[in-house]
Amino acid sequence: MDPRGFRGKSANFWLCGFLFFAAVLGFCRRADVLVMTPWFAPIIWDGVFDSAILDAQFESTTIGLTVFAIKKYVVFLELFLQTAEKHFMVGHRVTYYVFTDRPADVPSVPLAEGRQVVVLEVRNYARWQDVSMHRMEMISNFSQERFLREVDYLVCVDVDMKFSDHVGVEILSPLFGTLHPGFYRAARNDFTYERRPRSQAYIPRDEGDFYYAGGFFGGSVVEVLQLTTACHQAMVVDQANGIEAVWHDESHLNRYLLYHKPTKVLSPEYLWDERMLQRPPFLRRLRYVAVPKNHAEIRH
Repeated sequence: MDPRGFRGKSANFWLCGFLFFAAVLGFCRRADVLVMTPWFAPIIWDGVFDSAILDAQFESTTIGLTVFAIKKYVVFLELFLQTAEKHFMVGHRVTYYVFTDRPADVPSVPLAEGRQVVVLEVRNYARWQDVSMHRMEMISNFSQERFLREVDYLVCVDVDMKFSDHVGVEILSPLFGTLHPGFYRAARNDFTYERRPRSQAYIPRDEGDFYYAGGFFGGSVVEVLQLTTACHQAMVVDQANGIEAVWHDESHLNRYLLYHKPTKVLSPEYLWDERMLQRPPFLRRLRYVAVPKNHAEIRH
């Protein structure tokens, strides 16, 4: 985790929305936070969903969790996997897709029935920015090669984190993004969008809904394939034009989600840094949190 026009959907969008609201109908409401976007996508907070109903709905679903453990970032894998087994999609089929240049260093962690680790050996890059940006390319390529056949949904997250509370099927939707913890109540003018028109990630100052975090997004494999392919192609164009978006793949993710509205938005409960941010009273749970680290040492 780094410090610092509505598109029509298929019938799955409406089905997903109907089933989700059926699950929350009559359930506890939240008056202290925004629970719906202007395009009527739910924003997921503690107290707005019933896990039992949703678990039954997604009983036969297989979830892929992608994570990049490149170079020194492999040291975060053990805690990541251990805490995922305690809190991530418990009771559901999960495939952990570990992208790494150090397959021999992937730790062996006990897994529940129906869950597996798949190691995908990939190359590394000299700069951490390049590692970050090439994630889109790698997820796109492997989605076409195997993810479409192996899982129903993809959840794409950062590895230098740990699960600290329930993260379940309430997050699943054709396309979802997560509100960046540093900007969830900021004014649009304060969002760190890419503001240079030369970049494919450019967002004008009078546009924008939310600022999404690059460390937690996902959806159906088809939707994630479209997202990652579009972001990768945009970065290729930027590279040819000699420009690099201000926040790399996160900038391109924000551009994509502005013009391809997510069908569900996750609150900052799903991505938080306790060392950098003071926890507000309305944040009842911290589900996925940054682990202490020396960024300079890890990245270099």
